[in-house]
Amino acid sequence: MAEKIINKDIVKEENLVYKKTDLLTDKPLSYCPGCGHGTAHRLVMEVVEELNVQEETIGIAPVGCSVLAYEFMDIDMQQAAHGRAPALATAIKRLYPEKYVFTYQGDGDLAAIGTAETIHACNRGENITIIFVNNGIYGMTGGQMAPTTLPGMKSSTSPYGRDVQSMGAPMKMTELVAQLPGTYFVTRQAVHTPSAVRKAKKAIKKAFENQKLKKGLSFVEIVSNCNSGWKMTPLKSNEWMVDNMFPAYPLGDIKVPEE
Repeated sequence: MAEKIINKDIVKEENLVYKKTDLLTDKPLSYCPGCGHGTAHRLVMEVVEELNVQEETIGIAPVGCSVLAYEFMDIDMQQAAHGRAPALATAIKRLYPEKYVFTYQGDGDLAAIGTAETIHACNRGENITIIFVNNGIYGMTGGQMAPTTLPGMKSSTSPYGRDVQSMGAPMKMTELVAQLPGTYFVTRQAVHTPSAVRKAKKAIKKAFENQKLKKGLSFVEIVSNCNSGWKMTPLKSNEWMVDNMFPAYPLGDIKVPEE
C-alpha cells in the first residue's frame, strides 16, 4: 500500500499494481490505438530505470514509426538516417564504450533499406543492443509491403497479396543474424499479453546486461501488430497476429550464450 500527502491529508492508494516509469515523458503517445510500440517503449525505459543507467544510455531511432521514440524516452537519443541506426550505434559505442547503446527499429527500416548496416553490425559483433519491431508492413508511410510481409498478405503495394514467386519470400532477419558469429544473444518476443510482456522485458533486460560482458551484439525482435496498416481493430489485429504472424515468426530464444 502506498501513501502520499495531499493538502496535509493522507490519501491511501490501495492495490497499486503499476506506476509509469519516470523515464517515459508525459507527452501523449501519438501511435495508433492498439499499437505495440507504446508497450515496447515502456519496457525499454523500465529496464533502463531498473538498471539505473539513465545517464549512461544512448538510444538511436531512425525513420519510420520508431523515429518518434525520442519524444517519449527521457534519455539521450540520436536520430539516424533511414536504415543507418546500427552504423550510428557502432560509432557511438566505439567512442563511448562504457555507455549502453541501443537501436530501436521497425521492419521496413531494419530489414529493407538498413539490411546491410544490420548484417554487418551483427557480423562484426558490435557490443550494442538492437530492438527490432516487426509488424510485417510499412506502418508510417502508407502500409506498403515490407520485407517481412507474409505470403498472400495484402498491402498498399501488394493489393492482391504478396506473391512469393514475383516478390520473394518474407525475410526472417532474426534467424539470419543468429547464424552470424558476432551475435551473442538473439530472441523473438511479443507484447500482446501480460505473459508475453513479461518475457519481452526479461529479454530486453538481458540484452542490455550483455553489454557489460562485451561478448557481441544482442538482437531482440518484437513481433507486433499494425491495426491501421492491416485495416483491423486492435483486438482483431492481435488475433490475426497470433494466427498468422507467430507461425511464420515463432516466439522464443534463437541463440543464447553457452553458460
